[in-house]
Amino acid sequence: MRSVNQKAWFFVLPVLVLVAFNALIPIMTVVNYSVQETFGNNQFFWHGLGWFQDILQSDRFRAALGRQVLFTVMVLAIQVPLGIVIALAMPRKGFWVPVCLVLMALPMLIPWNVVGAMWNIFTLPKIGMMGYFLNDVLGIRYDMTQDPVAAWVTIVVMDVWHWTSLVVLLCYAGLVSIPDAYYQAAKIDGASPWKVFRYIQLPKMKTVLTIAILLRFMDSFNVYTEPFVLTGGGPGNSTTLLSIDLVKIALGQFDLGPAAAMSLIYFAITLLVSWLFYTLMTKDDRR
Repeated sequence: MRSVNQKAWFFVLPVLVLVAFNALIPIMTVVNYSVQETFGNNQFFWHGLGWFQDILQSDRFRAALGRQVLFTVMVLAIQVPLGIVIALAMPRKGFWVPVCLVLMALPMLIPWNVVGAMWNIFTLPKIGMMGYFLNDVLGIRYDMTQDPVAAWVTIVVMDVWHWTSLVVLLCYAGLVSIPDAYYQAAKIDGASPWKVFRYIQLPKMKTVLTIAILLRFMDSFNVYTEPFVLTGGGPGNSTTLLSIDLVKIALGQFDLGPAAAMSLIYFAITLLVSWLFYTLMTKDDRR
């Protein structure tokens, strides 16, 4: 019987220890806060699952969660099809390949807080180029600081601009890995461009699309910096996503117990939906 070489674990072990130190210890601290109450002076009292019940029954939590879900659904519904279309339009050979790849990667190289600041200046009604063009040139009333619809449009467009590139690059990697023999066979059979996409390109992109959707779901569902810098959750609470509301409770109100319970519920929802996404999208591969 052939023995299995276990030496690889010596290389993986430092990574596991580092991840455990950076992830498990903070999580256990949050769990500790979520079941206790404090009145200051570093004195804690057992509170059990009370904070979890309060959060789940809170209209504020449900409203923020609804806004977070709406934002995630909107950006995914735009970015995934748009990313596929752009990837299909990009050249496969020649001088323009590296040019297109670099241009696609540029938005992702910009820090998140800088993206929010850029779009804030860009969309202000009087001094921003986009705000001035819409209001004074086209005559369209646009003010993201006063109009909730304009604020929502702005944060969605900003996220699409910032992160569609990730979907494009992953889909493009899947497309260039398809052997030319598939296209030659399709040409001989007289397949239309739609059938080539449906039966050749889309199945070959399934793995990278799964990764793209998972990454974009997790990132958009936990997004904080860009919309906070852009709108601060306003006007009013119209763009106060769950992540922004969580920070307000934890740092603004300094309610550590409710904030810890909310963060654990937030984490559980993200983990559960990610698992469901992955299970459904890889169901056929396991058969």
